[in-house]
Amino acid sequence: MAKKTKPETIPVTVTFLEMARPPAHYAPLPYNRQIALLRVRNIQVHYYRYLIDRVGRKWHWVNALRLSDEEIAEGLGKPDRDIRVLYLEGAPAGFFDIKPHAPGEIELAYFGMMEHATGQGLGRWFLSAAVEAAWSYKPDRVIVQTCTLDHPAALPLYQKIGFSPVGQAQEMVHPMTMEERAAVIVRP
Repeated sequence: MAKKTKPETIPVTVTFLEMARPPAHYAPLPYNRQIALLRVRNIQVHYYRYLIDRVGRKWHWVNALRLSDEEIAEGLGKPDRDIRVLYLEGAPAGFFDIKPHAPGEIELAYFGMMEHATGQGLGRWFLSAAVEAAWSYKPDRVIVQTCTLDHPAALPLYQKIGFSPVGQAQEMVHPMTMEERAAVIVRP
């Protein structure tokens, strides 16, 4: 039996972006598609973990997965948290998570689509919907970050929508093994 080794730590460049005013227009909803975007009220921790895992597995979204159920529940229970799930042809296809970051500042904390939804021309509309939702809170600015592990189109898409880079940092990502991932996704 082969010995299971822990994945290597991965160096990444994180790019911080901000938008100081709402876009002049938002991308239109794609037509001839069965699409729904629903705000989730009282999201369950297990469903949030599922979304993080399914959207972020390929991109090593592990920070939220490493939180305890209590830590996740505390954040999700805040009244100003806005989580919306994208459905394509009746099945979950992505989500975004908006939360206040500082006075006058809204963070697009998570944004992404599941693999089966990518490459279908939904990304620009979906990100526009997330940005429109963020600006509905009337902040002074909206912030987001991406890194070199994210989809290669992420940074250019953020910039096309109207975000501007304001800084970068070098960080290390500590990937999860499938066993670690399974332990936090499939909890009793």
